[in-house]
Amino acid sequence: MNTPDDLKYTKNHEWVRKHDDGTATVGITDFAQNELGDIVYVEVESEGETFELDGVFGSIEAVKTVSDLYCPMSGEVLEVNPELDGNPELVNEDPYGEGWIIKLKLSAPEEWDELLTAEGYQAIIS
Repeated sequence: MNTPDDLKYTKNHEWVRKHDDGTATVGITDFAQNELGDIVYVEVESEGETFELDGVFGSIEAVKTVSDLYCPMSGEVLEVNPELDGNPELVNEDPYGEGWIIKLKLSAPEEWDELLTAEGYQAIIS
């Protein structure tokens, strides 16, 4: 499984890319999209809402199951990936790139230190 070293991860299979401007991009991991199978719908109607760590900000639907999406860090949802509306399969095709799900304005940047490294995440999924 692809697990880029420049990202941090959660036990719930989300990844986080922190930016210098106090924001972060969030998606699901390569492992998660592989386990879910073909993604048919991503439901995130929480733009503008603020979430605590591990709050449910949406759901992702595959052919056989629906899974909640958990906020990996506390913050406000600034943007939902508009491309996922018509192309949810982007999550399968490019989970760390074009298949990102939300952008957050972080309210507790120190939570970054509590997230898993790529190595730590790989230990959980192997």
